[in-house]
This record gives sequence, C-alpha cells and structure tokens, in this order.
Amino acid sequence: MSAALPFYLCLAGPTAAGKTAAALAIAAEHDAEIISVDSALVYRGMDIGTAKPEAHELAAVPHHLINIRDPLEAYSAAEFVKDAKALITAIHARGKLPLLVGGTMLYFKALFDGLDDMPAASPDVRAALEAEAAAIGWPAMHAQLTAVDPVTAARLAPADSQRIQRALEVYRVSGRPLSYFHAQQDAIKKEAARVENTGASALFSLEPQDRAWLHGRIAQRFDLMLQGGFLDEVKTLMARGDLYPDLPSMRCVGYRQAWEALAGTSPMAELRDKGIFATRQLAKRQITWLRSMPQRHLIAADQPEAQSALLEAVRSTLNHRTAP
Repeated sequence: MSAALPFYLCLAGPTAAGKTAAALAIAAEHDAEIISVDSALVYRGMDIGTAKPEAHELAAVPHHLINIRDPLEAYSAAEFVKDAKALITAIHARGKLPLLVGGTMLYFKALFDGLDDMPAASPDVRAALEAEAAAIGWPAMHAQLTAVDPVTAARLAPADSQRIQRALEVYRVSGRPLSYFHAQQDAIKKEAARVENTGASALFSLEPQDRAWLHGRIAQRFDLMLQGGFLDEVKTLMARGDLYPDLPSMRCVGYRQAWEALAGTSPMAELRDKGIFATRQLAKRQITWLRSMPQRHLIAADQPEAQSALLEAVRSTLNHRTAP
C-alpha cells in the first residue's frame, strides 16, 4: 500500500454545470492549483469542442493535465491516477491546495477506489478484433463474448463496439474474462476500505435540480461552439490525415457528430440536434456516476447563488480541517 496522499479538494459535475467558473473562484480564494479531471481536455488542438478554459483563465491559475496529448495518442485512467497523485503531492509541497476539477467520473472513481490489474491495451489484438468485426459485425462479436464472458456480455448492447472490443481484448490477452477482473477489484476495495484516501479528500458536486436548466445550458453552449468556429477546428483535425473517427479523441462528444457531418455520413442539417442530444446523454451518465458517490457534497447548480453556496461549503470544510 502506497503512502497516503495529502489533502485535496474535488469539484465534479455534469457538462455545462458551471465547473470552470466555480473552480477559478475557489482557486482565487484558497491559493489552489487546478488539476483537470477531463479525458477530452488532455488533447491539443481540441479547444472549442471541449469548452477548454480560455487562455486568460489558464493564465490566472496554474492548470495541469490540459494539452498534454496529441489527438492521435490515448490517455488512460491509470495514467491519470499516476499523474494526479504526483501532482497532488507536488502542489501540496508548494504550500498550495490541490483542486481536482472535471466531469470524467471514471478518473475520479479510479483515484478514489484504485485500479485493478487489468491487462494493458494490445494494439495487435485490437487491430485483429476490428478486422474480424468488419467481416462479421459487432452483434456476432457480442455472441463470441457471450460464450467466454456471459456476465459482461449480459450488460452490453450487441452494438456497443467499444466495450465489446475491450472485453474480448482482455480475454484474448489474459485468458480471463473482464468480469473476473471486475470481481477482483471489488474484493480489493472491500479489503482495503479505501485506506489510502480515507479522509484525504472532499468531493463537491455541482448538480442541477431541474434537468431542463442543464439542457438549456447545453444547447446554448453547443450553439456558441458552432458560432465560435467548431467546424473549422474539426476540419483542421481531419486535414491532418492521420486521425480517424474511432480514436478516443475523435469519439469525444461533439467531435464524433461533427466528423460524421463533415465526412458526409450524416446530414449537416442534423449536426446541431445530434450534438446536443449526445451531450445530454453524456450529462445523464455523469449524474448517474455522481449519484453512486455518497461521499459527495451536493450543490444545486441551478440555484441563483450556487457559486456562493459552493464557496461557503468549501470554506466550512477547510476551516473544519484546520480547527484545533
């Protein structure tokens, strides 16, 4: 078991809930450095479609784990945990507050609960699976998964290519089903009882009470992205010639829909509706993840004084920690 981490603060929430502005306010008041918890913000050249903080916002407060990967490269939860732990320790050593901010709930969960010993990705096995799927289709690949890992197959749709591929990859690389590794991880969490991170963090969550409020902000933000040159950004990425739609970077919400529209595989007239719908679905998944984290301090993002309420809750938590 590695040494316990220094105290750190977390701010999570669904997309478009107001995390960036809230994080900057917290950082300004408590001399914090921000660690991004976002699987899209890691990519360079993907600024508009990811709603990346503006240059003046990045300059106002030190930010980490933004623009650290080319869109051709992958970035895993395991890499995030390793990087985040090193940053938390370094920021604390500088006498500042580590503030983790974002909406990639898998990253938060991996940091809180630890990672299992699941096999690393194998490009060769993955390529073979893609070729096989191209020949027989993903429903047939799902049937193969049912034969070797019925537990995982039962929770996946026959067209869920990304997760079916990963489950089959794990089996072919290790000879063990994905469900085996998930069961191992559950056992590890129960035995460890989160020893490493117990009491080491506080999680605040900006969540709307009225889903329609969030839907309105999502639509408004997507419209602003389109007006701000989002399609030109995706055209630039496509023009590189080495990127393709199934890369993790290009599967980011908005980018997939824009790529399909620009490539002519989906009507351009449907881009706005499809992009907004996909973003709503992302927000719904994020909220579901958050509800599985009972330790979170919930702040109603749609209340008029949400930021003030958050700042007061943060003050209370930090004062409680320093009280004699």
